[in-house]
Amino acid sequence: MDKKGSHSTYWGHIREGVSSLMIGLRLSWKHIWEARKRRTPIGVADEKYFEQEAGIVTLQYPFESIPVPDHGRYRLHNEIEDCIVCDKCAKVCPVNCIEIEPIRATEEIGKTSDGSSKRLYAAKFDIDMGKCCFCGLCTTVCPTECLTMTKVYDFSEFDVADHNYSFSEMTPLEILAKKKELEDYNQQKEKAKKEAQENAAATEKPAANPARPKVTVKPKAAYRPKVKPVVKKEPEDPQEAARKIMEDKKKADPAKKKDDTSNEQA
Repeated sequence: MDKKGSHSTYWGHIREGVSSLMIGLRLSWKHIWEARKRRTPIGVADEKYFEQEAGIVTLQYPFESIPVPDHGRYRLHNEIEDCIVCDKCAKVCPVNCIEIEPIRATEEIGKTSDGSSKRLYAAKFDIDMGKCCFCGLCTTVCPTECLTMTKVYDFSEFDVADHNYSFSEMTPLEILAKKKELEDYNQQKEKAKKEAQENAAATEKPAANPARPKVTVKPKAAYRPKVKPVVKKEPEDPQEAARKIMEDKKKADPAKKKDDTSNEQA
């Protein structure tokens, strides 16, 4: 009987099952023997990470954990002392997980660690990690590098509202006081501006040549030539016209008229 035919019999099935069982047990006993040693919990960026081919890899979490890469993107953190409340991180965030409420100060309130001037109070600086997509854009545009992504990745909560982290250190009373201070400062500034304008108008000298009153000149009407009305003449009688011509000739030549009269008298 061939080998293939022996597997189709009752004893052939038993023999195949025992053979596969022994192969699995041999592999298990090999790992049990190698488990006498334990792997060192090192990160994947370590040079010796792939040299550890055998040993226990299970860690006693949370008491033990594998090192996190330095460039990992995890929970956001803001050093509020170095924050100048420029609002760039909130504007660049694609999911609007950062909410900022600035209050302008009447003067410089301090310096950051890199020497930048602080002129705004952070009345509100909240980051909702439940909305965060861990893109890292907010940390890239931060001018003072106060907003960073930490290595904390195990910040699970029972309520999603607990993922909202507030970094503002101002109390409600301090916020009201700073707003009232800014309002008074703006009112005083506006009042001083009006007084300066009034004083400048009072001390201004009159002009040497006072401005002449404006005379409104009416525009002349467009010239239109006078056109005599056309009088239609009625046709004259030919005899009357001849008589008028003869009279005109006599008036034009008075000497001839005298000769005619003298001839008639002679």
